[in-house]
Amino acid sequence: MTTPVFAAPKALSEYEPHVGEERLAELRALAAPLKDARVLHLNATSFGGGVAEILNSFIPLLRDLGVDAEWRVMEASAEFFNVSKSMHNALQGMYIPWNKAMADLWRETNAANAETLEGAYDFVYVHDPQPAGVLAYLRERDPDILGAKWLWRCHLDTTDALPEVWNFLKGYVSLYDALVFTLPEYVKEPIPGPLLEIIWPAIDPASAKNSEIPAPVVRDILARYEIDPDRPIIAQISRFDPWKDPLGVLDVYRILKERRPGLQLLMVAAMANDDPEAWSFYERIVRKAGEDFDIHVLTNLNGVGNLEVNAFQRAADVLLQKSIREGFGLVISEALWKAKALVGSEAGGIPLQLDYGRAGAVAGTTQEFADAIAELLDDPGARERLGSAGKEHVRERFLTTRLLKDHLSLMGALANGAAAPAPASEAPAAMRAR
Repeated sequence: MTTPVFAAPKALSEYEPHVGEERLAELRALAAPLKDARVLHLNATSFGGGVAEILNSFIPLLRDLGVDAEWRVMEASAEFFNVSKSMHNALQGMYIPWNKAMADLWRETNAANAETLEGAYDFVYVHDPQPAGVLAYLRERDPDILGAKWLWRCHLDTTDALPEVWNFLKGYVSLYDALVFTLPEYVKEPIPGPLLEIIWPAIDPASAKNSEIPAPVVRDILARYEIDPDRPIIAQISRFDPWKDPLGVLDVYRILKERRPGLQLLMVAAMANDDPEAWSFYERIVRKAGEDFDIHVLTNLNGVGNLEVNAFQRAADVLLQKSIREGFGLVISEALWKAKALVGSEAGGIPLQLDYGRAGAVAGTTQEFADAIAELLDDPGARERLGSAGKEHVRERFLTTRLLKDHLSLMGALANGAAAPAPASEAPAAMRAR
């Protein structure tokens, strides 16, 4: 059965210091026609990962704007999450031996969750492949449910999706009224029927992870984890999975360590219940780190929460994101919002968030990462300039208020039966061409 998720209340007025009253007034005007509309967001987990973080802010803000928003997570077995993780990897280009047993378990779990959905909604957002089949099984049970507008929000890069997995999923997502992807190039192929929208994700500047915290609090948190605030720190904060290249991060660190014996590395992740593969990579990281006590491999199981992540990002001299493939990589915007220098790969939305080199460095190979980080460690002025540019770039394009604007516009257009306006996250032509 699906389970309701509690999201703590938030007030839109909290965001005025970050974006100004004019933008908040625009959001209130967009929300007015949607007052009391029932909106459901359905995903796989309430903790760990970008979708859960976004919904923890997005749902309360919709409510504050007068929208009757609800968040539910699907219920599934550990075996299902093993299958859905394989599906996730296959949709991002990894070869997976997809078979009938996997497909059957996915169908059965989606059908079981569909059976438990009750009530009438005006809009239903279904996130990612795990619950994407719910609409098909609801159609079989209750055709009247189609009074709602159904939107499938894909947070993955499906460009190189394994054909057999994509073709399996495509039959289900083609039933939706709208498909929302993160970047135009993430769309595997055109799907006739649903409206296609491109909307960037965003971070919440008022959350515990992104709010200002005093320097003494940062130092206390570092002390708790035996991290020396007076020696250089580099950090990657990401899930432990092959797409984030955590083993490659260790290689970058070791190149740098040869000339900087005091360097420390933080590798920080949330272990989500829909990501069983993370444990395998955690063990591989720890084995490769060996007896180097300047490598700190930390998770929520060590007591790391949003406050601790905030402190680690603020303490780091340089952050890195060595992803091979990315849904978007919001950790980039988190770091830039704290005015930190960051070196990122060319995967997914990372270059966009780094403003193609103007708000952070873009690197490819392990050696390029090491060289770019070394330059920044040696040049505090360059770190400060990049950090300042990065924060303003995020303020303009990657905050929750912009995300709200995009989705309120989309729901308003669907409610009126019109084509949705170009979202605020649609990059200008000059920006896309960079």
